[in-house]
Amino acid sequence: MSRDVVLRISGVSKRFGGIWALKNVNLDVYRGELLVLLGPSGSGKSTLLRIIAGLEVATEGSIYMEGEDITNLPPYKRDTSMVFQHLALFPHMTVYENVAYGLKIRGLPRDEIDRRVDEALELVRIRELGDRRVTKLSGGQQQRVAIARSLVLKPKVLLLDEPLGALDLKLRKELHIELKRLHEEVGNTWIFVTHDQEEALTLADRIGVMNQGRLIQVGDKWDVYEYPKTRFVAEFIGETNLFEVVVEEVLGDRAHGSWNGVRLAFRDGGFRRGEKIFLSVRPENLHISSSPPSGGDVNSLYGEVEVEVFRGSYVIYHIRLLNGELIHVTVLSKDANYDPGDKVYVYWTVDKAVALRE
Repeated sequence: MSRDVVLRISGVSKRFGGIWALKNVNLDVYRGELLVLLGPSGSGKSTLLRIIAGLEVATEGSIYMEGEDITNLPPYKRDTSMVFQHLALFPHMTVYENVAYGLKIRGLPRDEIDRRVDEALELVRIRELGDRRVTKLSGGQQQRVAIARSLVLKPKVLLLDEPLGALDLKLRKELHIELKRLHEEVGNTWIFVTHDQEEALTLADRIGVMNQGRLIQVGDKWDVYEYPKTRFVAEFIGETNLFEVVVEEVLGDRAHGSWNGVRLAFRDGGFRRGEKIFLSVRPENLHISSSPPSGGDVNSLYGEVEVEVFRGSYVIYHIRLLNGELIHVTVLSKDANYDPGDKVYVYWTVDKAVALRE
């Protein structure tokens, strides 16, 4: 079943001087979804957001909202609203005045302004703070004001540019849950920019991973995590073990290759003999045992536990293999029965490895 596209980004590129900040970005954004653009600093994600908002002009390409070309429209004629990283609240105004500002600029009657501001403050759970100056609020409360100021305009697309970046970790995690609830309650389309992988995985319906101005991969967050398309995506989202393998043979849907003297099996991806690829295996998809595993559909390695890292509900083992390589295995704390110095087998089923060309 096709999904309703509310925003279409077609071939968008952006150059600042001699530097391409964006390179041929194509992306459909669906009505009602929470799409997270994830990438390191300088990847182009904030530039793309500003182009959608009309705060930057694309060097090439077009932006469509519900089929209408908005590429050259000024910000105030686009049905978008933006929450900035540094909030940009008016310090001399109260919470109410900050949230009402955009509605007053639009010339709405006072009773409608009061009603919509009241609804927005209720949504972000700071209704009782309406008369307070924003300078008297905590960082988390100020963030809620900024979000309410954008939501009160009822945009088709809400744009959020690393809005939680200045908050401490505990408060960010609390607001992740609040934002998830808020999006579900409001029901409009959100595009959320962050460099924080945990934030992306917590909030997103879909994730778009960006690097060096390019949109590398877009998809359901589970698919992007479990089936990365490139080495960059595998390493940037979550933790992974990467094995650089030289393909030696392909038999049916299986391929075999050599990794630092060790023979590994993996699913064939149309590889050629002699080709260098990477196998990505998440630490939680590895198993650890004091005896060799049974079954013919596994890769098994032998080594010694070097470091044990306790993380409360789970433990990360750093295991030094016979070939000198170090790999990481994650197990639940209740199953963590090994100590540094223990000799162990590490194994995984063939279907848990993702083979990558780049």
